[in-house]
Amino acid sequence: MLYRTVVSLLCLISSGIVFAQQPQRVAPSDRSQIVYSYAPIVKRVTPAVVNVYAQRVEQRQARNPLFDDPFFRQFFGQQQQQNSRSLGSGVIVDSSGLVVTNNHVIEGMTEVKVALGDRREIEAEIVLRDPRTDLAVLRLKGAKNLVSLELGDSDQLEVGDLVLAVGNPFAVGQTVTQGIVSALSRTQVGITDYGFFIQTDAAINPGNSGGALVDMQGRLVGINTAIYSRSGGSVGIGFAIPVNMVKAVVRAAQGDGKLRRPWLGATMQNVTKEIADSLGMDRPTGALVTKVASPGPAERAGLRRGDIVTGIDGQTIEDMQGLGYRLATKTLGVNSVLSVLRNNRKLDVTLTLEAAPETPPREELKVTGPSPFAGATIVNMSPAIGDEITVHESVTEGVIISDVEDGSIAAQVGLQKGDLIIAINDSDIKRTRDVKQATQSRRSYWKLTIGREGQVINTVIGG
Repeated sequence: MLYRTVVSLLCLISSGIVFAQQPQRVAPSDRSQIVYSYAPIVKRVTPAVVNVYAQRVEQRQARNPLFDDPFFRQFFGQQQQQNSRSLGSGVIVDSSGLVVTNNHVIEGMTEVKVALGDRREIEAEIVLRDPRTDLAVLRLKGAKNLVSLELGDSDQLEVGDLVLAVGNPFAVGQTVTQGIVSALSRTQVGITDYGFFIQTDAAINPGNSGGALVDMQGRLVGINTAIYSRSGGSVGIGFAIPVNMVKAVVRAAQGDGKLRRPWLGATMQNVTKEIADSLGMDRPTGALVTKVASPGPAERAGLRRGDIVTGIDGQTIEDMQGLGYRLATKTLGVNSVLSVLRNNRKLDVTLTLEAAPETPPREELKVTGPSPFAGATIVNMSPAIGDEITVHESVTEGVIISDVEDGSIAAQVGLQKGDLIIAINDSDIKRTRDVKQATQSRRSYWKLTIGREGQVINTVIGG
């Protein structure tokens, strides 16, 4: 029996079959034996990611008699005032105390505080708000020599790259999550006017807004902004504003605090499948020029109605949102080369990047007196105003409401930023001085014609 066992073992060995002994598992004795860890990146990054606390203290006011008109309430409704608070995250981008966060974190807020990683709380002033990109810049009062993040290059990102998201989800405290870049150049999300988002599956939740998306070198590549979720929690679809857009906003904050973007001077639309088929294109791509302003940069560059912009400075343009983003990240005063398809022929045109003109002058006016517009700030419409305020594309002239004071009569009756004042008591409104003249005296009634989102609202209310 023993002989047979020995012979069998010898046969197995000679045939190449060897039963290896199971290796003994031993826990690593120190951190140097742990090969895969994001800890070095996290240690470098987290001191520059902060918590942002904002609030607005409001005083309740007596009910306004304008609401006695049921027809007016039908259009504007009755708003209730209340104290508001907001919580989000932010990123220190300059050691002197500049912090980037989302505009929606501080929108409408009057008091902002920032909590650093070492638990210090510092008051912050709002340097710049940009609703069109949903970015804002704060300056920490009295701060200096702070840890800041290096700004990377979001154009160098590729789908599949590893990234870390840092923020304060659900106010549980600073949290780091890991994932990959799931997609780039998301333009159909509908969050901001300059939608061109990085999509990631790194867990992003409420409270992460304004936090950092960093690469494996610890460089800031995006500002976490929104999630797609039906439950309110992360489902692995998060969106971040590319850092190349952040750079443009930071440059403005470091200057005079005014954001001036390059103005194309043309109206665009996306190339649909039907348009692509009619033009013999392989696929629907690019931005179609539908109108060229005269005078304007597009006209001077030689763009024509019907041209299709397919690229800028060697970067492919898939749609008009992509073109808007690329222009918004560029610096004024230089030239860019547009790749254009015209009558199935490819050509390049040189576009000089210049700011939108303020013609006519804005003639800003804050309305006072006994009228439904009391508390509203109004300006004359111009290309520059159109770049600052989100208005319907049909609005190219007239008087626009640029701001509405909290608690004012204008706010209570439901007037909104971006509303076009067409007529007051049947008098056409062309300039802000027309509004001033029409609202100087008390009236027994007010007949208003307001343009909003391409619709016209007519109503009569008691004075």
